[in-house]
Amino acid sequence: MADHTEAVAEAVAGEASKGFAIHPMEQFEIHPLFGGDALNWYTPTNVTLWMGLVIVSVVLLMVIGARGRAMVPSRSQSMAEMTYGFIHKMIVDVTGKEGLKYFPYIMTVFLFILFANLLGLIPYSYTVTSQIAVTGVLALAVFLAVTAIGFIKNGPSFIKLFWVSSAPAALRPVLFLIELISYFVRPVSHSIRLGGNMMAGHAVVKVFAGFAGALGLGAVFPILAIVGVYGLELLVAVIQAYVFTILTVVYLNDALHPSH
Repeated sequence: MADHTEAVAEAVAGEASKGFAIHPMEQFEIHPLFGGDALNWYTPTNVTLWMGLVIVSVVLLMVIGARGRAMVPSRSQSMAEMTYGFIHKMIVDVTGKEGLKYFPYIMTVFLFILFANLLGLIPYSYTVTSQIAVTGVLALAVFLAVTAIGFIKNGPSFIKLFWVSSAPAALRPVLFLIELISYFVRPVSHSIRLGGNMMAGHAVVKVFAGFAGALGLGAVFPILAIVGVYGLELLVAVIQAYVFTILTVVYLNDALHPSH
């Protein structure tokens, strides 16, 4: 019996050595940067490293790349100005000019998520937005900030956001409860939408890459699939940054104009 068990274990190990052992979720594991297995809140990890690289990338584009203020802008200055104008127009279109005072925060959120998503597409990198801990903090910060703005600006009348005055009187209490629950679910859906999309796409790429490594000369089809999925992931990286930001602006508009 022991010999049979050892034979099975050796067969499984042999299959793994041939490349058929695909572990798409390993890329999302968190590891200390300087060795060891202990993870504490102060431990520098691969997530810490790539979050730092995201910040450096944002600074390179928005500060260093646009510092010339040239009449004929360079490529980096053009990208910075286009990004600035894009977020500025988004805020004005949704909230009006009243929301522009919150432009720095919204711009920061958009750039952080965008660069985190894009840097995560680099081979052997780490996608920090695949971690619900990261997206959850971003979503919770938006939720708390928007709720605080709503009560500070409108006082108790902020509750009008949950009261559907156009509905029949008998349904208003029920709709009030539904709207209240949906409001407190916002940070959950806000964070899972971003984290789930980034994790799913990267896992699919990893699976196809595993098949490509295992098939040898027949890897042409998995490689073509990787190219297609990678192009889709590039699109998803930009779209998810936009979706997170536009939802932030919509939530801000609810705080600024709860009766609308």
